[in-house]
Amino acid sequence: MEEQLSLLDLVLEASLTVQAVMAMLVLASITSWFMIVKRGLYFQRAKSAMLDFEDAFWSGSDLSSLYKDGSERAANGELILGMESLFRAGFKEFSRLAQQPEMDADAILEGARRAMRVAMLREEERLEQNLSFLASVGSTSPYIGLFGTVWGIMHSFRGLASSSQATLATVAPGISEALVATAMGLFAAIPAVLAYNRYTARVDVFVNRYDTFMDEFSGLLYRQAYALKQRQQEQA
Repeated sequence: MEEQLSLLDLVLEASLTVQAVMAMLVLASITSWFMIVKRGLYFQRAKSAMLDFEDAFWSGSDLSSLYKDGSERAANGELILGMESLFRAGFKEFSRLAQQPEMDADAILEGARRAMRVAMLREEERLEQNLSFLASVGSTSPYIGLFGTVWGIMHSFRGLASSSQATLATVAPGISEALVATAMGLFAAIPAVLAYNRYTARVDVFVNRYDTFMDEFSGLLYRQAYALKQRQQEQA
């Protein structure tokens, strides 16, 4: 209990500049923890949605039925995420282009892939949301804390210059106040850096899975487009 009170005293007795630095670091730490938890929940949701959609997609169900099911859920206010978003973008464009008799199979596939690439960019933006803030907190917080430390030590030595007795007890409180700012900077930076590295790796995993699905789905669409054009030629 005494250590907590002494630490609180150090914060309260620090100069206004050092207190402002500490307040900034506390705010950055609280905000980064909020975003860490928020991103963690989002990645769990995205992973669950991806696994559920993969099971439904490879179960052999009709693609039109799968698209219709997603449309019904979207109409009910459900947000379509990740892999299913790519599927819906590609299948919608494929269905639109396949109705045009002048389009060949390659053109249909290219249009579907272009729509999926646009959807992929949107999904990457969703996955990387708030990660830049975590990177900024992780890279700048130690320097902000160091600024508070340097300022506090300068303030302490200025007080020492005007003191009649230059003892360790005279400068120790001021230096301790300054070092608290460094500790707070590290406290804000370390979780942000760890979360940023972990989440960046998870983004790469999601993007690789999406790329693989896009290639597999493109092959399936090409076979369907080729078969459709053959039937149209036979009917003509």
